[in-house]
Amino acid sequence: MTNQKYIALVDCDSFFVSCERKLNPELNGLPVSVVSGERGCVIARSKEAKQLGVPMGIPLFQAVEKYPECIYIPANHYAYTKISKTVMSVLKDFSPNVQIYSIDEAFVDFTGLTKLYKKNYYELGKELQTRVWEGVNIPVTIGVSTSKTLAKLASDKAKNSKTRVALAGKQTRIKLLKNTEIDEVWGIGRKLGVRLKGYGIKTAYDFTNRDNGWIQKRFGKNGLVTKAELIGTMISPISNETELPKSVSDSKSFLEFTSDLNFLRNELSIHIHSCCKRLRKINCKCSVVGVFVKTKDFRTYYDKQTLEVPLDFEFDISKTAFKILDKLYNPSVLYRSIGVVFEDFNKTSQEQLFIFENNTKREQNEKLGKSLDKLEKKFGRNIVRTGFVDKEVPFKQGFLTTPQDAE
Repeated sequence: MTNQKYIALVDCDSFFVSCERKLNPELNGLPVSVVSGERGCVIARSKEAKQLGVPMGIPLFQAVEKYPECIYIPANHYAYTKISKTVMSVLKDFSPNVQIYSIDEAFVDFTGLTKLYKKNYYELGKELQTRVWEGVNIPVTIGVSTSKTLAKLASDKAKNSKTRVALAGKQTRIKLLKNTEIDEVWGIGRKLGVRLKGYGIKTAYDFTNRDNGWIQKRFGKNGLVTKAELIGTMISPISNETELPKSVSDSKSFLEFTSDLNFLRNELSIHIHSCCKRLRKINCKCSVVGVFVKTKDFRTYYDKQTLEVPLDFEFDISKTAFKILDKLYNPSVLYRSIGVVFEDFNKTSQEQLFIFENNTKREQNEKLGKSLDKLEKKFGRNIVRTGFVDKEVPFKQGFLTTPQDAE
């Protein structure tokens, strides 16, 4: 348990929208919503779009009809990832200890920086905010406190302030807890919040006043951790180590509805490649592969399968993914999107060699996968594409560098 360290949660404001405005400054000040695809749903909104009343998650066709004055832009996750990396590099230049929490959030250790920069903790937050804006043109909100949970609450509250920087110190912590609904606390949520309110706990402050024995009996160790973090004790310190994700997924809506199985396989191959590339980047392999399809009327069908050995290579995973797709596929149904989900990860450096596995073939696949990544890094995304092509073509699955190669 580490006491009296100060950390900041840096949260990029409406990140996807901010990225689009960085790429196209003419969007500044206009109502903008980012959608998950040409036929997808709203996944990010500017302040102006929120003022119009555009709700999160509304299907694009409904949003266009109800809020025609808003500008709708398909998500460009590749661009967002590149911009995120630039933001994170600014944070790492500011502090030697940064824990990336998501594509648009990170915890930054402020401990000891007051002497280095000759600024107090609030001023450090303002300085970092300025550096991100001047370096990347992305606005951020920053909450500073002595624990991750309090820093997250401070950041949430700062979103409604003019400076968008807030400090939850000894003098402001109690007020913050009293003004925070219990279901707004990081890790509690609506369902558990309803249960807590049934016990008369309406605010975060109410929760901190409950006896430790009472909390442990009803909510176990996690309940005690939440209480400790709310009163300012850091239980979960910042870690620079890359944690394995719980899942990796990729999907995109089609420009037109389709029931073409070969088209679905080609799109699925693209998503598999995207996920495999991410696995190789963090040096891990997955043991579970899932495939989902979404129909024209927004019904979703999903199935998954456990692999015999952990994998990170496109062609090997495609064999399993295509079998799952064949199970889900109905030729009489029109589909609007397809996607893949990888789960249950193992670090590549810690994996075991399987006695009945063709280890030579595996090593060849690993080299081929890394070669794909190097080509894309040098020449751009999708310079080499993996895909399923028609049976008349001499090869069934392979590399497609140009449309002519498939003819």
